[in-house]
Amino acid sequence: MEAIISITIFLISYFFIMLEKINRALIALTGGILMLITGIYSWNDAFYSFIDWHTITLLFSMMLLVSITQRTGFFEYIAFEMAEKVKGEPVRLFITICSLTAIGSALLDNVTSVLLFVPVLINITRMLSLPSFPYLLGVIFSSNIGGTATLIGDPPNIMIGQAVSHFTFLSFIVHLAPIVLVIFLITLAMMLLMFRSSFKLSGQRNIEWEKLREGYDLEKSPLLYKSLTILSLTIIGFLLHPVLHVDLTTIAVSGALLLLLMADKELDTEAIFKEVEWLTLFFFMGLFILVGGLETTGVIDEIARGMIWLTQGDLPKTAIIILWVSGIFSGLVDNIPFVAAMIPVIKEFQDFGMLNLDPLWWALALGACLGGNGTLLGASANVVVAGISASKGEPISFMKFLKFGIPVVIISLLVSTIYLIFRYLIPFSGTLT
Repeated sequence: MEAIISITIFLISYFFIMLEKINRALIALTGGILMLITGIYSWNDAFYSFIDWHTITLLFSMMLLVSITQRTGFFEYIAFEMAEKVKGEPVRLFITICSLTAIGSALLDNVTSVLLFVPVLINITRMLSLPSFPYLLGVIFSSNIGGTATLIGDPPNIMIGQAVSHFTFLSFIVHLAPIVLVIFLITLAMMLLMFRSSFKLSGQRNIEWEKLREGYDLEKSPLLYKSLTILSLTIIGFLLHPVLHVDLTTIAVSGALLLLLMADKELDTEAIFKEVEWLTLFFFMGLFILVGGLETTGVIDEIARGMIWLTQGDLPKTAIIILWVSGIFSGLVDNIPFVAAMIPVIKEFQDFGMLNLDPLWWALALGACLGGNGTLLGASANVVVAGISASKGEPISFMKFLKFGIPVVIISLLVSTIYLIFRYLIPFSGTLT
C-alpha cells in the first residue's frame, strides 16, 4: 500500500512540474510533505537519509563564489572576448560554448561547470541579440555528456568509483572518454541540424565591436584579484581532489567562506546571500525527498532486482538492460538514488557466476549520466541551468526541453549499446561459468 501511495504522489507531483503552472520548488516540497503526512517516512529520514546535503552545500558554495565574481564584471568581459573571437558567428559560438562546457564538466564536475558558464552565456546571447534557448540546451547536453568521461565529472561516477576498488581516475578516462567524445560530436551535429534556421537568421547582422566594447571593459580592482585567485584555487582543488583526498564539498565551502571573509569590507554579505538561487536549492531538496519516498518503499529496489529476474544472470542481456533502464529512469528521477540502489544489485551478479562485472559498471555509468539529458529534471546540472536562466528572465519550458532531450538520449544510448557490445560483451562473452 505504501508503495502505491509513494508512486501516486510522485507521479502527480511530476505531472504538475511538467505543467509549469506552479513553481516547481513548491510542487516538489508539497509532494515531499504529502509523503510525510501519509507516513511513508519521517522527518529524520527526509533530512538525514534522503536529502543529499553534499550536493546542496556544493551548489550553495559555488553560487556564492560565482555571485561575488560576477560583481567584478569578469564574466561580462569573458563573454565579450569570446563573442569577439568568433566574430559573433552563431554556429562558431555554439561549438565553442559546447566544447568548453564539455571539457569543464570532465575536469571539474557538470554542476560547477554550468554555474560558471551560464552567466557568461546569457551575457553573450543578450549582447549579440541571439536566442538563448539553443545555447542553454547545448550547455546542458554538453555538461552531462562531458561529465560522463571522468570519475569526478558526474555524481554517479563518483559513487561507482567508490564502490569498485580497482577503478581509478584513469580507468574512467580510458573506458568512457572515447565513447563520450563520439557521443558529444554526434549530439553537436544533431543540435546544429535542429537549430539551423535559428542560427541562420541570427547570423544576418553587423556588429560594431568597438562601440560595444565600451560597456565591457574590465575594471581591475582588489575584489577582482581576490575573486579570481580563490575561484582558481577552488577549481585546482577540484582537479587535485583524488590526490588531496578532500571531498569536493569541503573544497567548495572553504573557497566560498574564504572569499566572503576577504571581501567582507567591499561587499554587503547579506546582499550576496540574497543573490543565491534559493528556489533551485529548495527544488533539489523537494526532489530528493520525493525520490526518497520511492526508495524507502522499495520501488527503486524492485526495479533493480527485476533486472536480475529478467536476465537470469546473462552478461550481455544484463549490461544492455542496465544501460537502457538506468538511462530511462535517470531522465525521470534523480540518478543518485537510482545508482545507489543499483550498486549492491550489480555486486550480487557475482553469485550468478559472472567473473568480470566491469561491463555492467560501465553500462550503469553511461546510462545514468547520459540519461540525465532526457528531461529538465534528469540531472543536477539541468535543474541548476533552469534555475539560473529563469532568474535571468530566460525560462526553459519542460515540454520544449523534452522535445530535444528525448532524441539526444535515444541516440546516446544506441551508440553506447554498440560500444558496449564491441568493446566488452563480445570479448567478455566467455566470463560466465
